[in-house]
Amino acid sequence: MTNETTEATPEASEVPEVLRYAAFAADPAGGNPAGVVLDAAALSAGRMLAVAAEVGYSETAFLSPTATSRAYDVRYFSPLREVPFCGHATVAAAVALAERVGPGQYVFGTLAGEVPVAVDEDPAGVLRATLTSVAPHTEPAERGDVDEALALLGWAAAELDPALPPRFAYAGVRHLVLVVADRSRLADLHYDFDGLAAYMTARDLTTLQLAWREDDRTFHVRDPFPVGGVVEDPATGAAAAAFGAYLRDLGAVPSAAVLTLHQGADMGRPGVLRVELRAGEERVRVSGTAVPIPA
Repeated sequence: MTNETTEATPEASEVPEVLRYAAFAADPAGGNPAGVVLDAAALSAGRMLAVAAEVGYSETAFLSPTATSRAYDVRYFSPLREVPFCGHATVAAAVALAERVGPGQYVFGTLAGEVPVAVDEDPAGVLRATLTSVAPHTEPAERGDVDEALALLGWAAAELDPALPPRFAYAGVRHLVLVVADRSRLADLHYDFDGLAAYMTARDLTTLQLAWREDDRTFHVRDPFPVGGVVEDPATGAAAAAFGAYLRDLGAVPSAAVLTLHQGADMGRPGVLRVELRAGEERVRVSGTAVPIPA
């Protein structure tokens, strides 16, 4: 028997700098934490996944600069797998770039498509990022799909809002939208983690967008994310974009509207997502602030 020594490859020994930001919040204790690696050009997909698992946030964004100024190829990893697009990590990454390069226009090339991101600075010096989604679409959810999801959540069909029926919605990744009629139902979230993960995997879902309508332009939302190894996402930009398209397709909001989504309060990490629909434009804009999380 021989003893063999395996040398670590440069990539395996390299520890990339991981920035940590809370997206869709002005307080690092709120919003959704995201990891950001600003130069991941030398990292393989396997290494990115390992870094994301070590970080432990719902997603970490890995940026690779391109030959075009302010344009980046971006990949997103949860602790368990790669996802084609992530809204909160996009907002976090754009704010991190703006702090170093300056506000303005950026372009993120994602697996879901090209996502323009604009970062503006207000008079108080607060940076706000606005992403423009890929083309969204929605489709009806079959009764069997809805009943199975409700059973896994421990919810009853009678608790849903009849004016806002269940649908699948996409704006970079796919979600099942379920809107309840009572805020207390949304606040009480306990579900079958493994069962819901299997259900979502079979239907290529990234989260469930669970919502309650406070008024015509204000909603409270929650997003289970078991397929990513996370019980719940505190603020979900991709789902917010899909939800905007869902409401527009139903005719529940005007073709031009600004919506406010509150998320994370039930987890103790409150955040606010702004969703903008523009008349004559298919794509949905989602904006929010992001702040560094102290080490």
